[in-house]
Amino acid sequence: MKKLKNLIILSLVLSLFIPYSPVLAIEFNNGYIISDSDLTDAYSMSLNDIQEFLDRRNGTLDTYRALDENGVDKSAAELIWQASIEHQINPKFLLVMLQKEQSIVEDDTPTQKQYDWAMGYGVCDACDPDDPGLIIFKGFATQVEMMASRNRWYIESTEGWLRKAGQTYTIDGHQVYMVNQATANLYNYTPHIHGNYVFWKIWNNWFTQKYPDESMLQAEGEAGVWLIDNGVRRPFFSKSALISRYDIANVISVSKAELEKYEIGHPIKFSNYSILETPMGNVFLLVDNELRKFADAEVLRLLGYNPEEFEFLSLSDFAKYDLGEPITMQSAYPTGSLLQNNQTGGVYYVQDGLKHPIITKDILKLNYPQYNLTQVSPEELSKFPNQDPVKLKNGILVKAESGSAVYVISNEQKRPIVSGSVFEKLGYRWENVHIVDEKSLSNLELGAVVDLDFKN
Repeated sequence: MKKLKNLIILSLVLSLFIPYSPVLAIEFNNGYIISDSDLTDAYSMSLNDIQEFLDRRNGTLDTYRALDENGVDKSAAELIWQASIEHQINPKFLLVMLQKEQSIVEDDTPTQKQYDWAMGYGVCDACDPDDPGLIIFKGFATQVEMMASRNRWYIESTEGWLRKAGQTYTIDGHQVYMVNQATANLYNYTPHIHGNYVFWKIWNNWFTQKYPDESMLQAEGEAGVWLIDNGVRRPFFSKSALISRYDIANVISVSKAELEKYEIGHPIKFSNYSILETPMGNVFLLVDNELRKFADAEVLRLLGYNPEEFEFLSLSDFAKYDLGEPITMQSAYPTGSLLQNNQTGGVYYVQDGLKHPIITKDILKLNYPQYNLTQVSPEELSKFPNQDPVKLKNGILVKAESGSAVYVISNEQKRPIVSGSVFEKLGYRWENVHIVDEKSLSNLELGAVVDLDFKN
């Protein structure tokens, strides 16, 4: 009980309350289309990444070649990569602009005009592309180069007529506040809301990264932490709600734009193993995402729970949880306990009268870092039926002693991360990888490879 009290106090002291609104879908914000880092991350894709991306599209840019400004024959991927590095503009941005302007990334029968004016640079809606004065902008390589250099100029220029971050402008009859410079850049190039909506749709369709379930994400510069759960992001309302379930060292820092690509799910308000009481007077033990009802007041009393420790659970919050098995007098160790055979040394996780063997020390240390073992006799252990062995907990990074693959544990599967480059681009940290023996991974199914979405 002392442990439970300390956890409640910790919840009050370390609260990181996150503003929550019940947004259920990703919505277009005409004043914030992509982040500044999304625009300027010139190293988000290597040359090989760009080529592989084009290989996976239906268009012809995977084999298209053109002369660059120095007359050197280069592939479309090389021209895009070259312009992105020279002007420090994200190659993803250039790819999306190519699709937005001429659909050329996915068009399998493009015209020469689509190649020649691939970015739409220099030709307005009323312009004649055959105008001799526009010939200097004609050609695929020139179009890519001008798009990259122009966006760098938008960022650095002090020209008063340019749209800038922090200002409000009338666009298509609407007052649009430019949250950041990347959004202002897009309106400088395409001064219409619909055109930038098209850009936003393509960007989110192509470059929305999906992290494995049980990943914890935090937007750069913000305090709130979110859990990825079945493809949505669920906010932790307090630090204690987080640390009662996960290791805070595994939180991944991502851009705000990356985080906002996920729909918002219902929040994680309470610490694990909180005692919750509804307006009707029913009392529950919260175990992960399940509410387990105490059968009666006598069970509560005999298990040692104090009404002063109960937290209020509204009916609206109650509806967001699954209902687990009731807790009765026969529910031995309802919150779980680690029991050790005092003769053999074997360790078991016992909950609700069932015992799960812990097959390695690595699983014991990683799943229960603050573990305390209760010594019991073989006779005492024999009272509890055997169940499947405990698996490594979700959300951690592991590597076998004898192997090179790094896995993220998600939904009780070991999902290999395809390469060290992808590992780092996803924001994982090498110091968080735990080296375990092969046996610790033996009872986990092999899941899908974790890769960057633009490779899919």
